[in-house]
Amino acid sequence: MIAEMSSFQQSNSGSLFLVPTPIGNLQDMSPRAVATLNEVDLIAAEDTRNTQKLLNHFQIKTKQLSFHEHNTQQRLPELLQKLQAGLNIAQVSDAGMPSISDPGQELVALCIEKQIPVIPLPGPNAALTALIASGLLPQPFYFYGFLPRKSSAVRQELAKLAELTATFILYESPYRIKKTLQALQNAVGDQRQVVLARELTKVHEAFLRGSVAQVQEYFSQHEPRGEYVIIVQAKPAALVNMTITDEKLVDLVTKQIKQGQKPNAAIKEIAQQYQLPRKHVYDVYHGLEK
Repeated sequence: MIAEMSSFQQSNSGSLFLVPTPIGNLQDMSPRAVATLNEVDLIAAEDTRNTQKLLNHFQIKTKQLSFHEHNTQQRLPELLQKLQAGLNIAQVSDAGMPSISDPGQELVALCIEKQIPVIPLPGPNAALTALIASGLLPQPFYFYGFLPRKSSAVRQELAKLAELTATFILYESPYRIKKTLQALQNAVGDQRQVVLARELTKVHEAFLRGSVAQVQEYFSQHEPRGEYVIIVQAKPAALVNMTITDEKLVDLVTKQIKQGQKPNAAIKEIAQQYQLPRKHVYDVYHGLEK
């Protein structure tokens, strides 16, 4: 149900403050964020242990309450009651912006429904930090975040993302990055440009730039370290409206072979030329495509 339009008016309730926290470098904590956490009555934290380290660093004494994906439904009525009673509450995630691949959206929606003021503070965000340093076109862009866990769902989502005419952004852990890059290669082909950013704002911050194939080659020789932001080039404009039938693909590969290329080399060249996954061209040529 869409909430009714509310007006710019004062409320007798407390307010919900959405407070970003550093994604690695504590110096990125803004003075306003520190002041807000000091002044509110309660902090709803994704992980109270992690947030306590932040609070200790800035000598903030405000009481915390856990609020994460596993207790959201239990906490929502409790937090709503406190807000309606006039308490001001700050919501924080472990790092970055609340609600962005972190808890928070349900509480924001509930506050809007109940006409409780929601006050967002600007601050650190891994996706935008990586995007502006990527060298890829920063706009338009599409933020996706973490892909699903199931391989079939990953394939479906990447197939959709591969068709976007906007730069798109993924998050990934070091434990799944190799698997995700392989799925990405299957979806967009070898030549699409990607940028991987890891350990943003930290001592070991680093960027890896190149084609999907080049990035894959890097990880065949290096072990992943740290959390990753993956920035993927938009589908090239010249290919947006290009459609190519299976019959045409077979014809193109056959022509290359007749000109003296070996089948695998011909398949690779056509895949690169048309920005198609090499496996797809291989399967079509050999009659394996279902």
